[in-house]
Amino acid sequence: MATTTSITTTYAGEFAGKYIAAALLSAPTLEKGGFQIHPNVKYKQVIQKVATDGIVKNATCDFDATSTVTLTEKVLNPEEFQVNLQLCKKDFHQTWQAAEMGYGAFDVLPKSFADFLIAHAAEKVASNVESMIWDGNNASAGEIAGINRQLATDASLPAAQEVAGTSVTASNVIAQLGSILDACPARLYNQPDLTLYVSQNIYRAYVRALGGFGASGLGASGVNAQGTNQVLGDVYFDGVKVFVANGMDNNKAILTPSSNLHFATGLLSDLNQVKVLDMGDLDGSENVRVVMRFTLDAKYGFAEDIVTYGITNSAN
Repeated sequence: MATTTSITTTYAGEFAGKYIAAALLSAPTLEKGGFQIHPNVKYKQVIQKVATDGIVKNATCDFDATSTVTLTEKVLNPEEFQVNLQLCKKDFHQTWQAAEMGYGAFDVLPKSFADFLIAHAAEKVASNVESMIWDGNNASAGEIAGINRQLATDASLPAAQEVAGTSVTASNVIAQLGSILDACPARLYNQPDLTLYVSQNIYRAYVRALGGFGASGLGASGVNAQGTNQVLGDVYFDGVKVFVANGMDNNKAILTPSSNLHFATGLLSDLNQVKVLDMGDLDGSENVRVVMRFTLDAKYGFAEDIVTYGITNSAN
């Protein structure tokens, strides 16, 4: 059965040479180093977790092994996914791209559309991956359990590190981000890779506040007296790097070292490889198939090293 294709077009001359797709999220969390990436994981990879109690004791003349070392683990188990599209070349006979198909009975999919479809499929997958790694629901087909959904049921997340969320605006974003840092354990605050991962709407509110139009005494002129006409590079809050997580649901955030977040896949290139198969030479049909196959999983190491914002934990 072919993928349903809806084509609305009026043939009125040469095709302009470009297709326009809706703006898509890429996967910036992975591209910009927001996770520790583990490639070449075919089946499983274990993240070893080591915990100790107080290891410094009063000195004696003897060796006194009184400390406790506890070894636990998290398992990255990449799940398999696929993209399967099937198009009928006959659907394109009356479109602007008909001349690209050739004039014989055994024609081909328009090259301009094939090129576009390859790029579109790869970008669409990247968009889904970005959303999945944060708020994906494993109960839904085509998704894994995202980081935030895992945290929502993890009893090992300390209740003191769960910050209730609200609708974040430029007027309250300073106070809300401050509440996250206030809940940060002292042992985490000086970690060199401590990162504040925020949703797009929280990041936009913070940037607007930095422009001088928020509360908390930020002034009227903003960063470098540029108001909202500012181009910011790395953004920090209370000395902690702010990372905009495009796939995270609105009004959510987590604070954790980036080394605590892990992403596993088979071949990294699988996420960018799209195959277009013309079935005419195989079964004599007019069908063209578009295929992608890839694997992925995302997990955190220690819930104890995470502060959440706007994520209700049902286990506590």
